[in-house]
Amino acid sequence: MTDRALYIAMTGASANLQAQASVSNNLANADTVGFQATLDGTVAAPITGAGLASRVAVAHRTLGVSGTPGALMNTGGELDVALHADRWLAVQAPDGSTAYTRAGNLRLTPNGLLTTASGLSVLGADGAPLAIPPYQSLHIAGDGTISIVPQGQPASTLTEGGRLQLVQASPRELVRGGDGLMRAAPGVAPAPATGPCLSAGALEGSNVDATGMLVSMIQLARQFEMQVRVLHTEDQNAQTANSLLSSR
Repeated sequence: MTDRALYIAMTGASANLQAQASVSNNLANADTVGFQATLDGTVAAPITGAGLASRVAVAHRTLGVSGTPGALMNTGGELDVALHADRWLAVQAPDGSTAYTRAGNLRLTPNGLLTTASGLSVLGADGAPLAIPPYQSLHIAGDGTISIVPQGQPASTLTEGGRLQLVQASPRELVRGGDGLMRAAPGVAPAPATGPCLSAGALEGSNVDATGMLVSMIQLARQFEMQVRVLHTEDQNAQTANSLLSSR
């Protein structure tokens, strides 16, 4: 019984530490544009291997990200876009793969390449990094079409400067990687988004509930202390039992 209690308390404490790291990451991104809070929890994990299949430990599990929309902030920025629910902007990840984000605070490089605020290339509808020709005015439509008035042309000369690659997928159909970007879950191919997909001149804030995360952190800290106390108590019980046996 002692080693069973030790195992449960030890794995529970380990799961709590991982949950605290997840909550800390959420709190650190409470002001990050388009960030979606990580959802996690603990599950019973039967111990495999030789012996009776009666031992159960505790394991930490990441359950995905929260689909709750963040607060909408009107900025008026011509390159700022706030994506509608279950809509994602395709970007080129550092490893060259296609990834997805809801961070709509876009930028233009001196060479006209459209990027995210973190420097990732935004993909066009053709799957290639999107480059915008020199312009004197720009507008992003709700379906992701970028219209520009070319530099040196009259305001009546409106032309298409490109189109954002937007996909439709629920958060459970995507998996967040270690780089913070979302990717399609195995066996899932996000469908191209249709109809109105975004609001121009606005940004979606983080959906992290800072107050709730702080409360979770306090609860997790107390649970960790309780599990460490169980470990200490079981260690004392073992020492007492050994002392009794050796005195005979």
